[in-house]
Amino acid sequence: MTIRVETAGPVTTIIIDRPEARNAMDPTSAEAIERAFLAFDSDESAKVAVLWGAGGAFCAGFDLKYGATLAGRANPVRALDYPADGSAPPRGPMGPTRLELEKPVIAAISGPAVAGGMEIALWCDVRIMEEDAYMGVYCRRWGVPLVDGGTVRLPRMVGYGRAMELILTGRKVPADECLRIGACEQVVPNGTARQAAEAMARLIAGFPQACLRADRRSARQQQGMSLRAAMAQEFRDGIGVFDEEGAHGAARFAQGAGRHGRFGDGA
Repeated sequence: MTIRVETAGPVTTIIIDRPEARNAMDPTSAEAIERAFLAFDSDESAKVAVLWGAGGAFCAGFDLKYGATLAGRANPVRALDYPADGSAPPRGPMGPTRLELEKPVIAAISGPAVAGGMEIALWCDVRIMEEDAYMGVYCRRWGVPLVDGGTVRLPRMVGYGRAMELILTGRKVPADECLRIGACEQVVPNGTARQAAEAMARLIAGFPQACLRADRRSARQQQGMSLRAAMAQEFRDGIGVFDEEGAHGAARFAQGAGRHGRFGDGA
């Protein structure tokens, strides 16, 4: 099985397990990882997902050995084009990259997160990289384009100029540089990315979830909107969850919970 799922309370860890291919994705793996994320999103007991690659690699991108078999014949990836009528698109070539989940996903990155693997990492909400992990548009060398959101998400994340330099050169981007330019949010010692990501996931899972998801949804959807439209959307979505969670939380604070920034009794 190329994709494994492990659960610990509200945390779901989805594991890419093709170490012989440095966790590169072929169609079977792409379909399996998308199914795993859809199952996570529909599971009411699951709050936060961690995506991790077994065997010391996050994901080396699209499986070029499989890609080589496509030479001279119809490319099945073309069937994944976005529908012209605006209906829901099929899965991304790498799997989950077109999903718009209601719950957060944290990437735990060991070793390479390159080409399509970088695109999967950029799809996640947060990226935690080990000290010797790295990203890079390695597919630049082979004429394989970014078709899983890399040219869209990377400029929005690190800025146009930096993104263009990385996209055009295809060079290796070490973890410390990823942290500096905003391509990841945390760098941890080698061998600890999964533990760090799961610890963060448990923290996030302990908060009131309707409010957390409303704030996450607003932050994601405001891209491309005017300031006024984005703020109106934020208010209408957010005020709806205040009655559900916020008033109760404010009452608990008034009774002494969570004072002076304490988090342990804040949920």
